[in-house]
Amino acid sequence: MHWGTQIFQNHSEKAFEKLALEIFRYQASTNRIYRTYLEHIKIHSNDVKRLDDIPFLPIELFKSHEVICEPNHREQVYTSSGTGGVQSRHIVHDLSIYERSFFKGFEHFYGKPKDYTILALLPSYLERSGSSLIYMCEKLIQATGKEESGFYLNEHEKLHAQLETLEEKNQKTLLMGVSFGLLDFVEKYPLPLQHTVVMETGGMKGRRKELIREELHHTLGTGFNQGNIHSEYGMTELLSQAYSKGAGRFSCPPWMQVTCRDANDPFSKSKNRGGLNIIDLANVHSCAFIASQDLGKIHADGTFEVLGRFDYSDVRGCNLMVQ
Repeated sequence: MHWGTQIFQNHSEKAFEKLALEIFRYQASTNRIYRTYLEHIKIHSNDVKRLDDIPFLPIELFKSHEVICEPNHREQVYTSSGTGGVQSRHIVHDLSIYERSFFKGFEHFYGKPKDYTILALLPSYLERSGSSLIYMCEKLIQATGKEESGFYLNEHEKLHAQLETLEEKNQKTLLMGVSFGLLDFVEKYPLPLQHTVVMETGGMKGRRKELIREELHHTLGTGFNQGNIHSEYGMTELLSQAYSKGAGRFSCPPWMQVTCRDANDPFSKSKNRGGLNIIDLANVHSCAFIASQDLGKIHADGTFEVLGRFDYSDVRGCNLMVQ
């Protein structure tokens, strides 16, 4: 089945549910790990009739198992940073689906990459291999068609000079960086940015003390004279990204949804606060239904916030399979 033509559409609520159920049945049949998990929690795929009935696979299983549908074709394997211990591994069956997801997701929220100069300050990611974020940024940078676009490891002076030049030209720019990288940079080179969107991808990666979002955004906003700091919400185990244009409230592209589960019971729904469950239809060949380790809040307009993370590694239900 050619899923790529169906996934990336502006789905109605009914159409999203229909496609999600089709993908669920496909994954329950062909993904050995997901199928085994369903057996452990005593869910039969034929009994799943509604979107709300679909069980979410604990994200920890990407660390201990190969979460992939059969036949086990792999074009790429992405790995997490492993700052918390064992790395997660996301086996990508079809790289073109990932590319369509991040290009269409970016265009959905920001427009065409060619309208921007993109500067990526992602030192921790550049220092290792297997990063899905680096691959996404590399393709977006190429799509700008501008020689000024590019990656920066720790060349803060060079980045500062480039930003000053682009600001003088009134060039629409996106400065995308890991949190500690942006903090290190703005402490050395504070400068007011009028034509630049500043976007943090989260994470101190063990380099600095963790900050709450409000403190991080206040520091960056003050240093860059920005009223709103943008954010990207993505992870190794997902092929889609949510974006926030301020106040840490994220919106999903049409093929992605985020809901809440009870923080103390992974099998119970929560109306607006708890553990974040993610439906990412682009994960069609791995698992599209993931119970993340993030704690969050869902707002009435469908946007969500990330409030923190579970402080234990194995959510109940996951340890049935982690050996």
